[in-house]
Amino acid sequence: MPEYTFVCEKCNHKFTDILSFSQYDAKAYKCEKCKSKKLNRCYQDDCINIAGSIKKSDSELSTVGDLADRNRDRMSEDHKEHLFRKHNEYRFNKPDDPLPTGMSRLKKPSKRKWKWIDQQKTSKKRKKSS
Repeated sequence: MPEYTFVCEKCNHKFTDILSFSQYDAKAYKCEKCKSKKLNRCYQDDCINIAGSIKKSDSELSTVGDLADRNRDRMSEDHKEHLFRKHNEYRFNKPDDPLPTGMSRLKKPSKRKWKWIDQQKTSKKRKKSS
């Protein structure tokens, strides 16, 4: 069930309430302090919590991304850090193992900016040189 945030017009009390859609539509909610029904909905707080409040069941997961998001949300911060280190270890730890004689490590090529060559200009140059 969704969580709604309200502000009472009478006493200015801010509170959250978990209501079903039918309860929300029937306006079956009151201020916790003064029991007034004159409430304003606080959408700003609801939008902040919306990502954490909507959970999809297994049958509602339609993409691999949904499944990955759900599993990420279930993990602790320690587990996320462990997986990050495990999958990125090769980036941080350069291999210090000596290579067999006659072998060398490949160097990463520098980033080149490719220039587009106008085919008409090159074909004219070739015709002039031949």
